[in-house]
Amino acid sequence: MTDEKQPFFSHLKELRDRLVVCIIAVAIAFILTYYFKERLFYFLMQPFVRVMPAQSSFIFTGITEAFITYFKISIVAALFVAAPVILYEFWMFVAPGLYENEKKYVYPFIFSGSLCFILGALFCYFIVMQNIYHFFVSYAQDFVIPMPDLKSYMSLTLKLLIIFGLIFELPLVAFYLSRAGIINARMLAKKRRYAILSVFIISAIITPPDVVSMVLVALPLWGLFELGILIAKVFGKKEAPHETA
Repeated sequence: MTDEKQPFFSHLKELRDRLVVCIIAVAIAFILTYYFKERLFYFLMQPFVRVMPAQSSFIFTGITEAFITYFKISIVAALFVAAPVILYEFWMFVAPGLYENEKKYVYPFIFSGSLCFILGALFCYFIVMQNIYHFFVSYAQDFVIPMPDLKSYMSLTLKLLIIFGLIFELPLVAFYLSRAGIINARMLAKKRRYAILSVFIISAIITPPDVVSMVLVALPLWGLFELGILIAKVFGKKEAPHETA
């Protein structure tokens, strides 16, 4: 086996080992979150319960549907709980390619990454879902009572929470990419018009077809992009004079 192949397989082995650690962390967290599955279920139902008519209720038609719903809730909650471990393992995997002065950011990375993910999920829970489900329920009439399917509702809710958790990682991504010199504030500012267009397209896709919900999602996303520009400008790698010219 050549010397070039040995580092490649050693990286694969390290990646496998770190993935195993992440899976074990999620499994341990799952034991805890499954114990609180009823409370988590009640918590996730509230955005729709607050706006649903008095006569409506949730239903499930499959025998295993309720169990699978509780299982999915516990898994997603376990991902949130195990996020610090997952971020740490990711950092340690890429750490050999970093400079010594960059390796000191491991704990700020874990803390800020976990915080951004949670903030994104909370924004989705208290702002986005409240307005989205209010829009859907607004079509109910005296003779048209919403009876949402439990599986469909929870799948949409969990998907939105994960999406917004990842979207709120954008400032953190901008920080580390700008520190590495891959992006800079000037580059992001030049792409602002395309970013704004993309933000509104994404908002239109993940929200109901009403202006209020789209704007409620688009404005924070735009704000995150502008925050990324500011972060890149303040903390990014400084350009050499000939690069600026």
